[in-house]
Order: sequence, then structure tokens, then C-alpha cells
Amino acid sequence: MLCCRNSFTVLFVSVVFLMGCSPSKKVVIIPATPATVIAAMPTDNSKTDAFLEQLLATNPQYFDSTLAHRKDWNVQIIYTQIDRGINGMPSLKHFYFNVNPADYFYPASVVKFPVSLLALQKLNELKEKGIDKNTTMITEAATSSQTAVYNDATTADGRPTIAHYIKKIMMASDNDAFNRLYEFLGQEYINAELHKKGYNDVQILHRLQIALPEEENRQTNPIRFLDAGNNVLYEQPAQVNKTQYTLRNDSLGKGYYQGENLVNGAMDFSKKNRVSLEDFHSILISLVFPQKVAANQRFNLSADDRVFLLKYMSQLPTESTYPPYSSDTARHWPKGGKYLLLGAEKGAFPPQLRIFNKTGGAYGHLLDVAYIVDYEKGMEFFLSAVIYCNSDGILNDDKYDYKTIGLPFMKNLGQVIYNYEIQRTKKYLPDFSDIKFNYDKP
Repeated sequence: MLCCRNSFTVLFVSVVFLMGCSPSKKVVIIPATPATVIAAMPTDNSKTDAFLEQLLATNPQYFDSTLAHRKDWNVQIIYTQIDRGINGMPSLKHFYFNVNPADYFYPASVVKFPVSLLALQKLNELKEKGIDKNTTMITEAATSSQTAVYNDATTADGRPTIAHYIKKIMMASDNDAFNRLYEFLGQEYINAELHKKGYNDVQILHRLQIALPEEENRQTNPIRFLDAGNNVLYEQPAQVNKTQYTLRNDSLGKGYYQGENLVNGAMDFSKKNRVSLEDFHSILISLVFPQKVAANQRFNLSADDRVFLLKYMSQLPTESTYPPYSSDTARHWPKGGKYLLLGAEKGAFPPQLRIFNKTGGAYGHLLDVAYIVDYEKGMEFFLSAVIYCNSDGILNDDKYDYKTIGLPFMKNLGQVIYNYEIQRTKKYLPDFSDIKFNYDKP
């Protein structure tokens, strides 16, 4: 959903075209308080490579507005070329456009990606308990704001599992599935592990779609893992994170709705999730090519974990048996969730293409972090991008420019990079045999 009166996060951006929080709002202007005043802009330390800027400039029909509004739209792009050696080992070359970790954007559903990796990592740390991603996980409730889970109707046998939650996250950006992983990991583990891996500015601080006070997001549910006979293999008590994180001054917009009232001033995002585009891009590279990042940046994943993640990052909702997704459901049409290269297109997915990615969209931000391959042409590249699509500067008004600005930008950017890659000379082509999957159904 894109109804952002609370900290709501989008599943697929097509929802915004079909749903709204309300047809009209009562406008009561509330003066800005000191907490909502926009801080002075920091010195511009953005990274832009001449090559990528020139590539955009040579396609003015697509990117003249992007170039003109790069700052107020907070357009950030990272493109990574991949060249293979004779032994198949990849060599990476990165290009940046307007990338600045200091320029805050709301990371929306893309936070589900590193949390999914961490869930598999934590299971590996607990493997002596006899549990894995397919073990039944029961979530209990320790406070009145928490909810319990004893079964999952979208599985073949009704059992909730980490594996199934990750499937729902990767194929349909399921918010509840993310919240269950957040509760299994705990806020402290999520942030401490990402900081250990060098992602020092990351703050993942809250569940999605349900608005809870800061202290309640610090508290996570009791968890039990059961064997086939319903015997407890591992029990994790309720957790409370007491770590105090670096204070932030992140704010956005010139006004925002609080209920039915319009507040005059920037909206405070300092207690909301924060992950930079560079960190997302690096985390994706660490999954696809773990050997290309420092040892301390790698997640503790088995070979099976890696294959599992890549399969469901690339599997389309319409290829899924469990969970079952209907092709006539708006957010589950075949190309849903593949913004780069495909935008808002519907219809059959090109069979030679696979996009291993995670998208997000909320509070006017549209994001995609992707590894794109063309099996027939032997082509591969990484592409990550974010754009702020909110021309009126008002948040929570259900009026964002996803359809007119965000999705066309994503589609055109992906296609321009794709067309460039097709013509780029490569001495050795990749062997994609390890990432060609048999999906659940054709």
C-alpha cells in the first residue's frame, strides 16, 4: 500500500494506481514546530561519473528532466559493468550519478532484502539446534501491540517457515512476512550485523505497514521452532533492544498530512529506516559475487541459501504455486516488481531475461536494486536507482508521481543501460548455468 499516513510501505507500485487512502482530506494547516524545520543542506559531496552523465545526456527525450531536477528529485544511480576473465571470474567497474549517502531517501520495501539475508545467516548460527529455513516457526505475542502466528494458509501444509516468508518477500514484497523476520532477528541483531559488515550508517528501526511507537519497535516477539512432532527445537524469548543509535536529522517535504490535518513543515524521518543506495548495491553484489567483496562484508550463507535467494528474487509471482498469486491481481501481474527495464509494462515477461532484484516505493520514493541478465546475449550488469516522485512536496496526501515520473524513469534507465551493454565488447561471456532455475510452474 502507498497510503502513507503511517509508515506504510508499497508491495508493488501498481497498487498506487488502484488504491487510495481517502478521496478527499480535510485541510487544517498546522504551523511547523521546530522539530519539522528543514535543516540547512550539507555540502554537496555527491559522486557523478562523466560517462554516466553523458549517457543520460545523449538521451534527452528520456532524461532531460532527470538532469535538470537531479537534486530536488534526489535521483541516484549506480551502474556496474561486469567483465569475465578466462576463468569466468568477474571484474567489476562502477559508475555513479548523483550518489550521496547524506541525501536521505526512505528505503521502503528494499530493507526486506538485507533482512532476508540476515534471517538465513542467523539460522546458520543456530543450526546445532536442528533448525533450518524449512522448520516450523511459531511467533507468539508478548505485548498487546504484538500479534501471534500459528499457521500460514499460503503454504502447502499450513506451516509458517522462514523459507516461505522469504518467498513472499521476494515475489510479492509481503509486509507481514518482513515483520516476522524482523521479530525473529530482533532490532539489535539486524543493525549490529550490518554495522559489522561495514554498513555503518544503516538503521533498520521498525516494522512495516503497522505504525508502532519507537519503544514498541525495539521489542520483538517470542519465537519457537518445532519439529514434525511439534516438539520445541529452539525457543527464543521476547527481546528488547536498548542500543542507542546515532541521532539523525533526516526530514523531507514542505508539508505532510497527520490524520486529516495538513502540517506545514518538513516531515521528520529521523526515526524511520535508513539505508543508502551504495549499501543496497554492495549487499546485492555480495550475494551474486561474494568473492568480490571483503570477507567481513559477506553474509554467513550456505550455497543452498544463495541459490534459494537468487531463485525467488527472480521468480515471477505468476510462476508460483505456493504462495498462489493470481495473474489478474493488479500487483501480481507478470512484470510487477521489475521497475528497471520494464517499468509499468504488463504482458508476457521476455523469456531470455531474468532480473534478480528488490523494489520498493513509499513516501514518493521509488527504488530498484537489480542484477539483470540476458541468457541469450550473454549479458549481465548491476543497476540500482532511486527517484523522489513528489512534485507538490506534500507527504501522506496519496498524490505521488510514480506513474508520470518514477516508472518511466526506471524503464528508460534500464533500457538505455541494456542497449549500451548489448553493444559493449566482451572478451569472455558468462556461464549462467548456476542461475538458470526451474521455477515452480511455467
